[in-house]
Amino acid sequence: MISVHQQPSKTESMHHCHKPCHPPAMTTGHNLFSALRAAFPADLDGTAVETSAPDGSVLRYSWRDLDHASARIANLLAALKLPERSRVAAQVEKSVEALLLYLATLRAGHVFLPLNTAYRSAEIAYFIDNAEPAVVVCTPGNFSWVSKIAFTRGTQHVFTLGDDRSGSLLERASAHGAQHQPVPRQADDLAAIVYTSGTTGRSKGAMLTHGNLLSNALVLKDYWGFRPGDVLLHALPIFHVHGLFVAIHGALINASKMIWLARFDPRAVLAALPRTTVFMGVPTFYVRLLAEPGLDRQAASRMRLFICGSAPLLIETFDAWQQRTGHSILERYGMSETLMLSSNPYGADARHAGQSERRGATVGFALPGVGLRVADAADQPLPVGQIGQIQVQGPNVFKGYWRMPEQTAEAFTGAAPGDRWFKTGDLGQFDERGYLSIVGRSKDLIISGGYNVYPAEIEGCINALPGVAESALVGVPHPDFGEVGVAVVIAKPGAALDGEAIIATLRAQWANFKTPKRCFVVDELPRNAMGKVQKNLLREQYRGLFL
Repeated sequence: MISVHQQPSKTESMHHCHKPCHPPAMTTGHNLFSALRAAFPADLDGTAVETSAPDGSVLRYSWRDLDHASARIANLLAALKLPERSRVAAQVEKSVEALLLYLATLRAGHVFLPLNTAYRSAEIAYFIDNAEPAVVVCTPGNFSWVSKIAFTRGTQHVFTLGDDRSGSLLERASAHGAQHQPVPRQADDLAAIVYTSGTTGRSKGAMLTHGNLLSNALVLKDYWGFRPGDVLLHALPIFHVHGLFVAIHGALINASKMIWLARFDPRAVLAALPRTTVFMGVPTFYVRLLAEPGLDRQAASRMRLFICGSAPLLIETFDAWQQRTGHSILERYGMSETLMLSSNPYGADARHAGQSERRGATVGFALPGVGLRVADAADQPLPVGQIGQIQVQGPNVFKGYWRMPEQTAEAFTGAAPGDRWFKTGDLGQFDERGYLSIVGRSKDLIISGGYNVYPAEIEGCINALPGVAESALVGVPHPDFGEVGVAVVIAKPGAALDGEAIIATLRAQWANFKTPKRCFVVDELPRNAMGKVQKNLLREQYRGLFL
């Protein structure tokens, strides 16, 4: 593979409160890059990443390419004489070079700030104001407006990076050497700042440390049974925890080759499955793959593991995947602030009496080293079957929100280390076997006439109705009840749905306060880049229905 210097010159009790146990041993006194680099195979000339160029030709990057090219970019950052632990913001398209920039930032001891490629000027201005990055890297096509925002806010360096291996970042890096000694970092030092989606207000920067990221990578390598010869099919974006940290760290810490798709395409995924063993996706990926006639047991015969997260997986999708491929999707649970915190088992789990079943509509058990509980409003653990707020503690939990001490304090329980639990904002419950199910976000809870309505409960019923592909239930203001539910439904291809008929069916099964007052059939639900339904937009759209 062409390396950077060759770039063309172009511009468990009744409460099921799971206390942490010890995770796998973690390297201390080194930064995350050092641990990832130490896992590279002895044969550095083997293929680390295989991808396609814009013209369709196959590009292969060796492990040596990853090492030497990230060293060149790290040496460029060192030559800029940046302040210690500077932020390096990147809003670029997915490419292996974007991965190299991330590795180089870790290697140089700075803090990586991945930004969604969908963000526009107002959002970028906020992130640059808040994080004050010393370096901003953007696509060549966005340089004019991104650089203007960055320079006027004090950023000293703005580089470009295209998905065709063009841009000033690689041009400048080509002048630097291919050897670089990683800057020492401790477990508690910042490695990345990941901004939350901001659906309930201003986005908050979750501060993730070298220890957070490395501990989670080591736990998942063990828990998900990574083994020599595994090949990861990577079709996720890399501005998000799922694609950047879970998927990439999983491959690098296991010395696994990656088949790298610039974007998700169901036919490209199907074509690549015979050469891979592990796939990570969001529910939308699995739904779209199920629509492909070529998906069958033969297509998935070499696969070892299908993992799903970032949004709830419908039980219908779980069942259909099992029937078509013979594989049970492993659903797990994580968020920007905690990385991965629970997972369905890969196989028999000695901590849970040998249970090895991957149960649809659940996110499994707490990962090793992670404390997990469901608590009431007073932060006291609740018994099995009761719904409460999911709280978590452990080495995976972030350091706090960047420059937001009040929001950080509000996000945690007591001050003592043993009592300090992060309040996820998700509502969940444990079943009698210890499996955790998520029933919704606390902000999505509907209180109608003084009664609690959990959207996931009603959505599950709607989704089981004939002809329904997916649904979302949101609460909107009501003059008598305070709030009432409004259902928004997508029909399966060829199905004709009637909103009033759906409400009539629900009314026969549920208490009146749980039954939506209106039901709308739409073509699609608003989603963010990771496939999560943006219920805040639905609430805003229908908030005036009863006023």
